[in-house]
Amino acid sequence: MHEVRLSDGTITLSPLRPADAEAHLAGEDELLVRWLNGGPGTREGVEAYFRHCREQWETGGPLRAFGIRVGPGEVLAGTVDLRFTGEGLAPGQVNVAYGLYPSWRGRGLATRAVLLASHHAAAEGGEEAVIQVDPENLASVAVARRAGFRPGERPPGNDDTPFDWYVRDLRDTPR
Repeated sequence: MHEVRLSDGTITLSPLRPADAEAHLAGEDELLVRWLNGGPGTREGVEAYFRHCREQWETGGPLRAFGIRVGPGEVLAGTVDLRFTGEGLAPGQVNVAYGLYPSWRGRGLATRAVLLASHHAAAEGGEEAVIQVDPENLASVAVARRAGFRPGERPPGNDDTPFDWYVRDLRDTPR
């Protein structure tokens, strides 16, 4: 597999790997569990998920999961995922999900990660990026807005979801 590395000079995105499990577990807090993970992680579960992420890269599957890495040592600061297919997504739409560990929040890193991931999604043929956010998650709403996303409509038949949709056209994003 060709190792994908994206950088803006402040952060680097590269595929998650099983060796990242320890740093992920150390950084997980109640906000990540609430807004992103759906439950507290276990070593076995996180390692299995990160192996799945790696397999998705190797097989060209619909998931592209990146570690958000900071500094010369590329310390794992969080994650950003792209899903090129999923419930409620139209052809060409790519779901973007992200989370930072507590010590890295409030520095603009999530916005940087979403922008880099969006450029990658465009290069892979994505036409529109979608961020689905619980309306109570004001920090995530702010990231979406800073990254150029605008409020969008949920797809028909998806009215019972508690999430607000934010969308960004990727067709004029540099590839």
